[in-house]
Amino acid sequence: MKTKHHLLVGALLVASIIGLAPTASAGPGHRIDLSKPAEGSTNVTASETVRLGSEANRAAESVRTGFAVYPLGRLAEPANTFAARVDSTVPDGAELAIDVRGRTGDGWSEWTEIHPDAPAVLSAAVRDVEVRTMLSAPAGVASPRLRELTVTPSASDARPTGSVHLADAGLTYEVFATREGLVGGTTANGHVITERDHFVALPSRRGLSNNWAGDYSVRVCASNGRCEWAPVWDVGPWNTRDDYWSPPDVREDWADLPQGKPEAQAAYQDGYNGGKDQFGRTVANPAGIDLADGTFWDGLGLTDNSWVTATYEWTGSDPAGFIDTETDPLTVRADTNTGSAAVGLAANYAQVRIECEAQGESVTGTQGTSSVWYRVAAGKFVAAAYVSGGGEAPAC
Repeated sequence: MKTKHHLLVGALLVASIIGLAPTASAGPGHRIDLSKPAEGSTNVTASETVRLGSEANRAAESVRTGFAVYPLGRLAEPANTFAARVDSTVPDGAELAIDVRGRTGDGWSEWTEIHPDAPAVLSAAVRDVEVRTMLSAPAGVASPRLRELTVTPSASDARPTGSVHLADAGLTYEVFATREGLVGGTTANGHVITERDHFVALPSRRGLSNNWAGDYSVRVCASNGRCEWAPVWDVGPWNTRDDYWSPPDVREDWADLPQGKPEAQAAYQDGYNGGKDQFGRTVANPAGIDLADGTFWDGLGLTDNSWVTATYEWTGSDPAGFIDTETDPLTVRADTNTGSAAVGLAANYAQVRIECEAQGESVTGTQGTSSVWYRVAAGKFVAAAYVSGGGEAPAC
């Protein structure tokens, strides 16, 4: 098992944030009731003040992390730009950040940070919006304290600060995968890791799903032809602000690197950034994705860390569905029947992009009985009876 390097604490300390003035108001500022965090919140205590809880959530062995999620409610007018006013106390070495996302036609946009000197600009105007506060502190450092948060939406012509959706299945890159392990540990989103678990970690919280959700999922394929679709439930490896799948003009850090090349890979192979990660540590492998044990061993059939092909499902535009088996991963088949070869797994909750649909063996699952099968990659099918929200797809 590799040594873990997950950190959310950074050098930038956010004491207060005032976004730039909006171009055209899409409604008044929304003062958040901090005492009522919504589903997806983890490891925070919230009353008049939000601070870290006492759970074991971590983005590194010695760093506590927590998230408080707040829906803004449906906006009166669509907005793509979000400024924030914050009253907080952030001790040296700790971090407080404010993220926002909006529901688009086929899912949620990526989480995008509202910076002290600029509002967050999403890739499309939205009406359904969530705000997320991220708090972290290393061992021995007091928790940040958030006392007041007001978010103001607006419509503007500013360039987006989050990655845009592309056509078809989504952005795809070859990256080095390492096994996460750490059974019994707690991920950044509050998930307690089980034996042979099924999820992945990416080095940016922009694509971090809530626990037991798959809004942000990755299709990972090995050279042996096997693939797994799995939700993103942790942050790492190495970096925490490296959305390397994004175009350079919206990539959070390391924008001078080619799109699709993780900073850790560049540091390890090319000596980029002096061979170090964002925290100044010497990078010991080129990992751009971590795989939970079940994904690593059972989904992909790997026996060692390996290069894989990763597709970031939320960046696609094919119809999207979510795997719903209630428990175990769904077997991915080479054809539209349960007697065909098993060619991978789709984890419960994972998002899948549906290329087309075909008739096949009738199957009874959580969504009823159906003879429809969805092709989710070339030569790879899942029974529609276990896919929620699949919608309309062309015939194969």
